Amino acid sequence: MENINLIKKEGYAIVQMNRGKVNAINRQMVLELQKTFESLALDSDTKGVILTGQPNYFSAGLDLIELFQYDKEEITEFFSAFGSLYLQLVQFKKPFISAITGHSPAGGTVLAVTSDNRYMAQGEKYVIGLNEVAVNIQISQNLTEIYAFWMGDGLSSRYILEGKLLNGGEALAAGLVDELVPLENVLDRAEKKMRHYLKADQEILLNTKAKLRKHLWDKLDLDAENSLREASELWWKPEIRAKMKAYVESFSSKKKS
Repeated sequence: MENINLIKKEGYAIVQMNRGKVNAINRQMVLELQKTFESLALDSDTKGVILTGQPNYFSAGLDLIELFQYDKEEITEFFSAFGSLYLQLVQFKKPFISAITGHSPAGGTVLAVTSDNRYMAQGEKYVIGLNEVAVNIQISQNLTEIYAFWMGDGLSSRYILEGKLLNGGEALAAGLVDELVPLENVLDRAEKKMRHYLKADQEILLNTKAKLRKHLWDKLDLDAENSLREASELWWKPEIRAKMKAYVESFSSKKKS
């Protein structure tokens, strides 16, 4: 694994994303996350999983600089793989917690909202949210459903249309995160919650999680390629490509300076 650190604890595992300092999501990272969670789902010694990032970044979202270079076949494959990862995580049967160690916009939020609990680092500078509309990426129906699952239809609808990124206080008030914690304590807080889950009868706990998520699961499009078909098609819209090119060139020039 190039982009994932896997740490096994007694009864649970910590999956740390480790791709550069911002954990930008590319195809390789998606495939590694898929493989890791598939393995942990089958591991009888692992009763739950914590997903975390690095100091100041859970994940900055999709690696638009790399993705901009993909051809049509590659971008279709990427969106299909990313959609599959989302479905895999949102249907993960065991307790699943996100320890959000900083910024988590767009693709970072996609990963975080699939978990049962989200503990986020304190700090006005850290943001989370599905800002796809603001960055010209078509959101899927599956993502609108999970946002509404946590925040309710009205608030999630307004925030998605606005492409709003929420600071920690806004995310807490909206129900998008469970608690704000000092950065150095985020992972410890997630582990404390996981140990609480491990005290319960595991069959009852898993049955209960399934019942709580049944209505959400019933709404999902389980065809990952179909669920993100619009995103992969609109990716090539000339005016969207022009805006992405300007963003990539601007970001690249900042990195060189």
